[in-house]
Formats: sequence, structure tokens, C-alpha cells
Amino acid sequence: MTTTALTGTNDGLSGTGTREEDAAGQILDLRARIDEIDAALISLWKERAGISQRVGATRVASGGTRLVLSREREILDRFRNELGADGTQLALLILRAGRGPLGTGATAE
Repeated sequence: MTTTALTGTNDGLSGTGTREEDAAGQILDLRARIDEIDAALISLWKERAGISQRVGATRVASGGTRLVLSREREILDRFRNELGADGTQLALLILRAGRGPLGTGATAE
């Protein structure tokens, strides 16, 4: 990475928080990978929510219940076991994305 590509700011070279060019280059490379992962997570989040909504709609259309709490518990447990307390919070957000907030009449996985 060239010095001209990394301009100094109050936040360090190119906003990396460091004044060392080598460290700034590493940080920029790592951030690029984070951005790729974020894009994949967003895509998977949308795909999962759509599939979950289809599961719920199919279940309700066939006379089933709007929610299957045992299935939600499995998902919560899986995320908690893998990621701890943050996993539980993440699972709750994922479940909400698939079913919408409770009380809205939305269907869910």
C-alpha cells in the first residue's frame, strides 16, 4: 500500500486508528474481509427470513398453528449453546425476522 493511498486523519491513516502504514494496510485488508462477511450475513438473513415466512404460511394454510414454540426453543438453544448469551439475542432477532413481531398476524417458522 502506498503512502499516498493512506492519508492522515485524526483517526490515523485512512481512519484506521493507527499511524503505522503497515498496520493500517493490515486493518484495511481485514475490514475488506469483514465487509464481505457482512454482505454474506445480510444475504443469508434475508434468505432465511423468506424461507421461514413460507414455512409459517404453509403451516397456517394447512390448518396448523401460527407458531411452533418447540421449534423456536430448538433454535434459541442452538444459538445459545454455540454463542452464549449473545447467541440468544441473535436467535431472537433471527426468529423475529422470520415471523415478524408477535401480535401482527404474521406467520413464522
